[in-house]
Amino acid sequence: MAELQEVQITEEKPLLPGQTPETAKTHSVETPYGSVTFTVYGTPKPKRPAIFTYHDVGLNYKSCFQPLFQFGDMQEIIQNFVRVHVDAPGMEEGAPVFPLGYQYPSLDQLADMIPCILQYLNFSTIIGVGVGAGAYILSRYALTHPDTVEGLVLINIDPNAKGWMDWAAHKLTGLTSSIPEMILGHLFSQEELSGNSELIQKYRNIITHAPNLENIELYWNSYNNRRDLNFERGGETTLKCPVMLVVGDQAPHEDAVVECNSKLDPTQTSFLKMADSGGQPQLTQPGKLTEAFKYFLQGMGYMASSCMTRLSRSRTASLTSAASIDGGRSRSRTLSQSSESGTLPSGPPGHTMEVSC
Repeated sequence: MAELQEVQITEEKPLLPGQTPETAKTHSVETPYGSVTFTVYGTPKPKRPAIFTYHDVGLNYKSCFQPLFQFGDMQEIIQNFVRVHVDAPGMEEGAPVFPLGYQYPSLDQLADMIPCILQYLNFSTIIGVGVGAGAYILSRYALTHPDTVEGLVLINIDPNAKGWMDWAAHKLTGLTSSIPEMILGHLFSQEELSGNSELIQKYRNIITHAPNLENIELYWNSYNNRRDLNFERGGETTLKCPVMLVVGDQAPHEDAVVECNSKLDPTQTSFLKMADSGGQPQLTQPGKLTEAFKYFLQGMGYMASSCMTRLSRSRTASLTSAASIDGGRSRSRTLSQSSESGTLPSGPPGHTMEVSC
């Protein structure tokens, strides 16, 4: 497994007082399905997994995750973990356009590239953070390599293959919409696109004028040809690690994420439905997502000495109250965030926890 490229860069972001620039190394390695590029921030911490991210269609690791990992409160987390940000083939900055007729890897094959990355870095376990297509890829990897995945944060995951009605709608849309507009409809809600905010204008420009748009279309086609993950609650095909499912309250994939939640082990799965976040909560609500991520890590036994946030304190109180009534019964855990309310909902707790913060 030969290294193709290694360059040292410095992440461009405003530094907090007393903070030093964070260095990163970008690598490319060969896999059975072509080369893959990834960027490593920080140094491995003893007995701790790497945070391993995978981006959605139309994006790369920077445009998908920078607002989240540059958020001020996130710095406490990234100081405790090494990070690996993967760019899907052909999505990295400066990537050449693939030649005509190039067979782009399927999402299953993209998942099969991950062991090559971990072997090259000599990392044994990861905590995956994926969005959209990236969430699917990390889930597929976790199904085949459960011993190497300690936890998953899955944003906007759709574990289902496209049905006939989906295909018909996709083909019809393709007759009237360009590839960039179709991808924008995948990333953002119709309300966001109609509002044409500064964020939408920025990402419309990024995708429409991408020099590797042909490569993006290949990744888009692979996503639309994905297989069903066949999750089954209580069955053999399920995620065996702690999982946090995240979706915006008006996101295009809200129904798919809700369905995914119903198919996973409720004792291992938290469902975070974020208000006022649109289709990309890691871009629009990095603060709320950082709070939830910190609690997720604490629940896994990491960062126990970290100060608990308002979200985690509220959620802990809710779950403790539920445990005193429900005893040992298993239950699904749901966080529903609202920017207007800071109180816990009234009424007796049930199997699903609704926490406003």
